[in-house]
Amino acid sequence: MSKKNSATNDGTSRRKVLRLAGGGLTLAVLATGATGCRENDEVDGGASQGAAPSKKATATPEDGQPPKPLWTKSTSAETYGDSDELVAAGGMVIASGNPLAALDAATGEEQWSLPDGAVPGAPLLLGNGTLYLASGEYDGTVAGYEPATGKETWRSHLGKEYRQPSPVAVDEEQVYVIAEILEDDGSSHTNVIAALNSGTGKLVWKEQRDLGTEENGVHAAVQDRYLVYTDFKKNLTVRDTATGKQIWTRKTAKTSYGVFAVHQDLVIVPQGQKLQAFQLSDGAEKWALQAEEFDTFREPAVLEDVLYVADSGRTLRAIEPQSGKTIWQSKDLADANAYAPRQFVKVGGTLYGATELDDRGGIHAFDAATGALRWTFNDKSGDYHAWLVATDGTHVFALHGKKLHALSA
Repeated sequence: MSKKNSATNDGTSRRKVLRLAGGGLTLAVLATGATGCRENDEVDGGASQGAAPSKKATATPEDGQPPKPLWTKSTSAETYGDSDELVAAGGMVIASGNPLAALDAATGEEQWSLPDGAVPGAPLLLGNGTLYLASGEYDGTVAGYEPATGKETWRSHLGKEYRQPSPVAVDEEQVYVIAEILEDDGSSHTNVIAALNSGTGKLVWKEQRDLGTEENGVHAAVQDRYLVYTDFKKNLTVRDTATGKQIWTRKTAKTSYGVFAVHQDLVIVPQGQKLQAFQLSDGAEKWALQAEEFDTFREPAVLEDVLYVADSGRTLRAIEPQSGKTIWQSKDLADANAYAPRQFVKVGGTLYGATELDDRGGIHAFDAATGALRWTFNDKSGDYHAWLVATDGTHVFALHGKKLHALSA
């Protein structure tokens, strides 16, 4: 496994292109390259690369002031704004890129690197202590790696008649992938969703999706015996994990460009001005929450049995996910004229949210009990990329463009 090889990235996910285009970014911007730069790595405050973080960097900041980064590194990141493009596991923090590089969570030093390790825009899928990746070599392979070492521990190949299988969800027994079905002339008009055994890599089942569906733009999750996913065609679909048979599907009011949330027997999906919860068993609506006029809901997240969601009017809500009842709502973002977050992690009593836009955003820290805004971290780079956030419980990692920052949680 080399640290320095490189490969051509010609498989940019169409779902990501569409998502960014919808956000107002031009294809010219998308065409900007992402090289594996390792120069100009720095620790905040101008310390040399590899220097130990100062005591000041780890101290609790004053009220309203963001913490100083423990370390900041330049990465090979090639991200398109989805939360599954930055993960922390096995003492490492990993951002989607070429090469795929794992940095030590405590120091930021590169520990292993995987050329052609991931398809640009494809998810970094964690499950069973394994990092699952669609091969950047576009050879139909799905592989699993140990996050701490980068060692390959699992491999599967769906078959020559399928192209570019991409993992979308994982549970204790299976890895779920979507792949194009190849025609004799090399074209593809249909796709399949399939389950691969997470021990042997063998195919458990595969089901052809309806004509007109696409393999891109899919967000998926597994809850008990249900595999649930959304796509760009306004579909919300639930399948049986044992057989792959479709249990139900319904059209959504809005195209879902981001993630949804699941909790116990519910799937919770943002629908423009509505946030709706559906029963996983039959698709019946359980509850719905209406935003104020002209406001739309962002991506929700369930953390420690609480649903957190913001809207475009910059209201942040904590909700009881089974009933839809509001626990608290905060207008601190509106008061601060700050952008609303669309991705969340939680450590102790602090909720961290990452924003899509930059100049009045970044990583917001909230009191998880009240929604009070504590501070906002921004690197002031002006980079057009969305902010991404991840945590290992000790650190909070903030990715912005090619800069990865580690903050003390």
